[in-house]
Amino acid sequence: MTSPRLTSPPSPRSRLLAPLLYLVALLLLAEQWLWEAGSRFGGALSAWPPLRALENAVRALPPYWALLIFVLPGLLLFPVKLLALLAIAHGHPAWGVMVFVAAKLGGAVVVARIYVLTLPSLLALAWFARWHNRFIMFKDQLIARLRASGAYRQVRRSVSNLRHALRQLRRKLRPSVPFGSRHATRSARALRRFVALWRRRRKPAGSERP
Repeated sequence: MTSPRLTSPPSPRSRLLAPLLYLVALLLLAEQWLWEAGSRFGGALSAWPPLRALENAVRALPPYWALLIFVLPGLLLFPVKLLALLAIAHGHPAWGVMVFVAAKLGGAVVVARIYVLTLPSLLALAWFARWHNRFIMFKDQLIARLRASGAYRQVRRSVSNLRHALRQLRRKLRPSVPFGSRHATRSARALRRFVALWRRRRKPAGSERP
C-alpha cells in the first residue's frame, strides 16, 4: 500500500513572485489587445493609396533601417508619456491620464502596424530573431498561466455578465416602433399637427395681418 503523496507548501519566494507574474501577464494581455486593435485599424487605413505606397516602401527596407523605423515611434512617444506623468504629479491628473491614454492608444496603432510591416526584415537579424522567439514563448507561458487561474475565469465571467446586461439594456431602450414604418410616420404627423395647433393658440391676435 502506497502512502499518499504530500505536496510541499509554496515557498515564500513563490508567494511574493506570484502577484508580480500575474501583473505582468495582465499588462501583456492589455498590450496584446491594443496591438490587435491597432493592427486592424492600421489595416483599414492602408486602403488609402498614399499610405499603401508608404507601407510598400517600409516593407522593402533592409533589416537595420527597418529596426530604426520600428523603435522610432516609441522614442518619439516617450517624452509625451513623461509629460503626462509630470502633469499627474503636479496636480493635473485628468489631463495627464488623457494624454497618457491617447499616447498609448496612438502608439499601439502605429507600432502594431509597423511591427507587421517590418517583422520579415527584422527576423533576418539573428539576434533579433532569437530574442523575439524567447519573448513570444515567455509571453505565451504567462498568458496561459493567467488564463488557467480562477481569478481570470471569474473576471471573464463578470465581463461576460456585464456585456449581457448592456445588451439587455440597449434592447429595452430601443424604440418598439421601427423608424420609417407606417405607425411611426402617422405618429410623427400627429405630433406635427399638435405642435402647429399649439403655436397658433399662443400667437397673439394682434400680430395677424389683415
